[in-house]
Amino acid sequence: MVVVVPLVENGSVALALIAAIVISASVRAPRRHVPTPELRRLLVAALTLYAVGGVAILDARPTLAVAAFAAGVIASAFAGWLSRGSDQDDPPGGSDPFDPTPPDPDGVPEIDWDRFERERRDWARRQQPAHRP
Repeated sequence: MVVVVPLVENGSVALALIAAIVISASVRAPRRHVPTPELRRLLVAALTLYAVGGVAILDARPTLAVAAFAAGVIASAFAGWLSRGSDQDDPPGGSDPFDPTPPDPDGVPEIDWDRFERERRDWARRQQPAHRP
């Protein structure tokens, strides 16, 4: 089985896909955060398009394969761009929640030693095998 697609078609599709990837990486991120389930659906759609492209290759349908693979790459690039969005309410520097408790004046966190000892004794009791008479 030989799959032949004209070189001009391959080249123009490749350039278009490279452009889509570069644009998705360089354009300003969207203002709003897209929920993770929606991004997952978009990626599942991209994977489905890749699978359709694979089946089209096996079935000797090169035009359908190129179209499916190209649509999959564009969907993946779009999902990557959407995943860069953030809300104004998000904390700067990542998704870690802000710790409202002020730090110790010395900069060292305070340790509750009594609680530590209670938990250590409880752990030690759980680790000891049960004694049988």
